[in-house]
Amino acid sequence: MPRYTGAMQSRLATPVVLVLALWLAGLGAAGQFAKMAVVFTELQAFYGRSAVASGFLVSLISFVGLVLGLVAGLLAVRVGLRRLLLIGLFLGAAISFVQALLPPFWLMMASRFAEGLAHLAIVVATPTLIAQIAPKPHQGAALTLWGTFFGVAFAAVALLAPPVVAAFGLGGLFAAHGAWMLGFGALLAVILPTPPTAALDAPSLSWRRMLERHRAVYTSPFIGASPLAWVFYTLTFVALLAVLPGLVDPARRIFAATWMPLASIIASMTLGVVLLRHVPAVTVVVIGFASATIPAAAMAVLGPSAWLGIALFACLGLVQGASFAAVPQLNPTDADRALANGGLAQMGNVGNTAGTPVLAAIVAMTGFAGVPAFLIACYGAAIAIHLALGAARARAAPGAIR
Repeated sequence: MPRYTGAMQSRLATPVVLVLALWLAGLGAAGQFAKMAVVFTELQAFYGRSAVASGFLVSLISFVGLVLGLVAGLLAVRVGLRRLLLIGLFLGAAISFVQALLPPFWLMMASRFAEGLAHLAIVVATPTLIAQIAPKPHQGAALTLWGTFFGVAFAAVALLAPPVVAAFGLGGLFAAHGAWMLGFGALLAVILPTPPTAALDAPSLSWRRMLERHRAVYTSPFIGASPLAWVFYTLTFVALLAVLPGLVDPARRIFAATWMPLASIIASMTLGVVLLRHVPAVTVVVIGFASATIPAAAMAVLGPSAWLGIALFACLGLVQGASFAAVPQLNPTDADRALANGGLAQMGNVGNTAGTPVLAAIVAMTGFAGVPAFLIACYGAAIAIHLALGAARARAAPGAIR
């Protein structure tokens, strides 16, 4: 497996600098979602389209990831991680600059499809590169930092977008995002070393071969472990952010909406990092899911609560970073890691796409009473999957699908 060590690193390209640069580039990938979501109302007014039609400007990236997430993992194996990342960053920058012109609605929609491809390239290549670059004792902390990229980007865009739009219009926001992507693409092109040629499995990208790889990945107790449990995390995370604040005391809605994601990030970067130094990442994931059932059960008795929501998100913070940290612990080769990260992207988009409609339907049919049951069922299923796959790993040899 190629490593970025020794003579390959310049004085500028230390592991700390490279990991931080990759994380900051990842904020640009999350910004591809955030830049549309934060100004959704303004976009709807500008194009004069219905909420449903305008909603595809936000969600189209998720549909691309849902269908092609694992394909990006296969491409990473075929074209190389560094090259795939730079393609994603420069393509993403070019698309944002086109969007800054506020093109006709059909072209804006087409740009979002292409942006979904750029997004996948970044989110598959980056955590795999971080796992290569970070020294093993700090690998968990580095991947936990990566796990915060989505929440941090949304918070930053929500804070910065209003003044940027007020001063420069919607096009100014998209241009600023393009500049961010271009800047970090250029920086990483300079400081990210080119790995030595590695004899990686470069599978055919025929449809038949891709379907076979999907089956193999999701039946592997090594490669499929993080993705198959991750879908239950994403089914509830974004959905709760969208639904729960509207169900709590109105005086605490803003408090809940602000602190739920922050609690997740804080727990991930503190308790999560400490636990990863002492126990395997899968164990930390199971602890996170199991602890999240406690505030969920308390909600069944006490009803919707801002504080219980914040406690639940703090528990989910352990799942967030440890799910990425589990990938290199379970998969020793770059090829398998890229496939696992592709699976995380794919299953994450399944959860993000389905979670909010499902939770909203549960609330419509049962009121709040069905929400705790849904949460406990999701987290219980994730725990069961990890326990079952852990038992399967004890009976199997790593790399069995290859």
